Amino acid sequence: MSELNVFLLGQPIGKGRPRFTRSGHTYTPDKTRKYEMRLAAEGSDAMATAGLDPIAIPCRVFVRATFEIPKSWTKKKKLQAERREIYPKRPDADNVAKIALDALNHVVFEDDDQVYDLRVNKSYGNDPSLSVTIYW
Repeated sequence: MSELNVFLLGQPIGKGRPRFTRSGHTYTPDKTRKYEMRLAAEGSDAMATAGLDPIAIPCRVFVRATFEIPKSWTKKKKLQAERREIYPKRPDADNVAKIALDALNHVVFEDDDQVYDLRVNKSYGNDPSLSVTIYW
């Protein structure tokens, strides 16, 4: 089984809801679009380094989102977060997965409908990041 890791430093975000113009057109919010572009660039770099073309077979995806522990929290609550006794509530896990899959669509895999097993893990840590591992 082969695997590829795509890693992006910084606070993970979830996929934003589409926005509508007064004329009825939809668009993706800037924050979401920019984050997807950064993640796609990291995915493209990982594929180039590995010498791979987009994966064309069924694959499994594991998304690990590590969020910064809020500085305003008490020492007790920060310690609970470090011990993984409490977990981030927002953004929703499905929105974190959606932004990862959409960003890597046509970059790492030909289409995200090839993903047959998807797992998402959200936790707090000192180094906020998003890690996506693809297995095939």
